[in-house]
Amino acid sequence: MAKKRYVICGVSARANGMFIRAMLDTYQAHCEIVGLLDADPARFTNCFNKFPALAGLPVYPPERFDDMIRETKPDVLIVAGADHTHADYIVKGLELNLDVISEKPMVTTGEDCRRVLKAQRESGGTLHVAFNYRYAPIHTRIKELILEGRVGRVTSVDLNWYLDTYHGASYFKRWNRKRSRSGGLSIHKSTHHFDLVNWWIGQQPVEAFSYGALHYYGSQGELNPSPKDGRHCGTCQEKTQCTYFMRWSSRSKETQPPDDHLGNVEVKPSSYTGYRADACIFDSDIDIEDTYSAVVKYDKGALLSYSVNFSLPYEGYRLAINGTRGRIETQETVSGRAAFTVPPQTIDYYPLFGGKETIHVVPRPGGHGGGDPLLLEDLFLGPDPLRSYDILAGAEAGAASVLTGEAVWTSVKSGRPVRLNELLGTAAEPAQTKGG
Repeated sequence: MAKKRYVICGVSARANGMFIRAMLDTYQAHCEIVGLLDADPARFTNCFNKFPALAGLPVYPPERFDDMIRETKPDVLIVAGADHTHADYIVKGLELNLDVISEKPMVTTGEDCRRVLKAQRESGGTLHVAFNYRYAPIHTRIKELILEGRVGRVTSVDLNWYLDTYHGASYFKRWNRKRSRSGGLSIHKSTHHFDLVNWWIGQQPVEAFSYGALHYYGSQGELNPSPKDGRHCGTCQEKTQCTYFMRWSSRSKETQPPDDHLGNVEVKPSSYTGYRADACIFDSDIDIEDTYSAVVKYDKGALLSYSVNFSLPYEGYRLAINGTRGRIETQETVSGRAAFTVPPQTIDYYPLFGGKETIHVVPRPGGHGGGDPLLLEDLFLGPDPLRSYDILAGAEAGAASVLTGEAVWTSVKSGRPVRLNELLGTAAEPAQTKGG
């Protein structure tokens, strides 16, 4: 396999940890990084400190995107910056007939979905969206059970997703808390979940109705120690009176936990220019929801009942997939920050007429339930020729998940069902793209 040339738009923690590290180590024989682009020069310095082998690599600000392409002559564009930046780079890359790899969510609005789908139809390149949850062994086994016909035609899905207040709060401390940058959590986070369901059942979402609210975070949060705005955990004068902060911290540095997830700048200064990841989770400028309950209708008749909550005692999800021949159930519980233990995750299969079967799935190492390494294999080596089904996501799958997420929060605001095609615009053409 010939070595391909890559440029990276958005030198984020995700770009460093997910893509660059793997390209320099496992896939060095197949990948060459030839350029970096970011609005913050400090991110280049941070990257070079992490990966000295890249020192001296050409770097570019966003306004020099065209110069980067002309000077580095890449084969592939990796898009891994803040969510609202994805669309322009994806479209430019496809218009230049380059292959593009985008972090999820692909984009943040229906209008940007329309732009990307049009660019993909007209491009000689191919967009892949990095939906790593598909690759977790539990999730691929569920897909295989459905393909084997074990549940028959899928009629309904129940999916309840849980994030604890340690992980869930991270989205309210960072840039994700602004809808203009993340699309809200029904897009930034829930696209993972919507994509899994879309892929599992092989149906296209067409309409959503939802309720949502900001319950735990924001200025009206019950644990807000005062109505002040503009606070940061690292310098806040009220943090010892903050029930949330003290749940994860202590009153003295001597007993400060080594996992300083609140980004306490007194302990660990930010390495980026003008950016702090410890904004107060009780600020009034948070304009996204932390709780959703939604129903999604599919083109072949299936219905999804979905909920997500970002302020729970533990992490995980509960899933049930019902069909004309049976039912699949599984439950993941991550209790690492809670005071209880759980057994390994299994899949329970209930045929419509017959006994229950419990399926044990061999776990794999790696992030996102073992999905990250397998996704990287497909991205950098090509799809596994021994796999009998499509798993690598393309523009159409990316758009379906984003449109579902936008339909959810639009329904929350409008109080009505929202059809996905109205978010694409009445002039939108049917999506006919490369990849699932």
